[in-house]
Amino acid sequence: MKHCLALHAGLLLGTSLLAPLTLAEVALFATDGYRQTQYRSPTPAALDGARTLDTPALQRLLREQPHTRLIDVYRRTWLNGRFVEDEAHANLPGSLWLANTGDGRLDPRWQRYFETHLHNASQGDPDWPLVFYCRSDCWLSWNATRRAYHLGYRQLYWYRDGIDAWEQAGLPLVPAQPAELPGAFLPPQRRTIITTTR
Repeated sequence: MKHCLALHAGLLLGTSLLAPLTLAEVALFATDGYRQTQYRSPTPAALDGARTLDTPALQRLLREQPHTRLIDVYRRTWLNGRFVEDEAHANLPGSLWLANTGDGRLDPRWQRYFETHLHNASQGDPDWPLVFYCRSDCWLSWNATRRAYHLGYRQLYWYRDGIDAWEQAGLPLVPAQPAELPGAFLPPQRRTIITTTR
C-alpha cells in the first residue's frame, strides 16, 4: 500500500512538472508571429499587408480583375506520401487548393509546395492579385496570407469568412482536389539494398 501511494505521488509530481512544458509547447503564436494552434477560432478583422474582403467586395474584385487567383488553404490529410480524401471538399470556382500551407510552421516540402504553386499562379509577378481563404474563424488563411506577404507578394487579399460566407450568400461551390505535391518535394525514400550470398 505504501509503495502504491509513493508511486501515485510520484506520478502526480511528474505530471505537474510536465504541465508547464505542455502549455509552452502549445503557445497560440510562434516566435515568428504565425498562429500555430487552435486554428478554428475567431480571427482578427484585419491583417497587415493585405486587404480583408467580404463577399460583395470579393465579387467586385473578381469582376474588375478577372485574372485574380483564389487560393484555398483548407487542410487535407497527408499520409504515406499522398493526400487522403477523408472528407469531400468543395471550394470557390477557379480556386487553387494549396492544402496544408496555412499551418503555423511548414516543413521544407510544404514551404516549397506553397512557394512553387504561388509563383506559377502569379506568373512570377509579385503584384498579381491573390485571395487567400479557408472557412470562417480559420487562422489557416490568415497564416497563408501573411506567409505570401513575407515572400514579397504585394497585392494580397484575405477573404476572412471564406467558403462559409460564399455558401451562405447562395453562391456555387465546386468539388475540389488539392494541387499536386511534386515527388521532387518529398524527402528521399530509404533504399533497401538486398544482398544475396552464394
